[in-house]
Amino acid sequence: MEKLYIVCVDDQREVLASVVRDLNMFADWAVMEECESADEAEELMEDLAASDRPVALIVCDHIMPGMNGVDFLATLAADQRFPHLKKILLTGQATQKDTIEAVNKARIDYYLEKPWSAKELEDVVRLQLSHYLFDSGRFSMEYRALVTPSVLMERMQGRE
Repeated sequence: MEKLYIVCVDDQREVLASVVRDLNMFADWAVMEECESADEAEELMEDLAASDRPVALIVCDHIMPGMNGVDFLATLAADQRFPHLKKILLTGQATQKDTIEAVNKARIDYYLEKPWSAKELEDVVRLQLSHYLFDSGRFSMEYRALVTPSVLMERMQGRE
């Protein structure tokens, strides 16, 4: 089984560590990558794409120095190398305009407000990884314990 990649981006080291800690239950199926800026994440995404690694999900803060999260996610949404990438915007400071841009321009898959609950983040990530596996054609029974049962049923019925 090839491990998926989850990229977490936040300029605050303690927040980044908290996100990764909350996602630790996915370690059997995914490699967690941490970046403290959009520039660092952009370099990482280049490296992962060049080595043909399956980048399944990005969890990104919005307010960061340099490029903000919405602009970074919009760049990824337009990048043909990541057609199935799932994007979660995790922020506590987005305005209504930022949120609209995140949905329309960056085509985010989910918006989570800080502070988040570990359970909610786990549920959202599991759901997004489930969709990624089917959308990208990477689903196999090795991922069965990872996939949300409702997505598994929905997708399996759709195949018949």
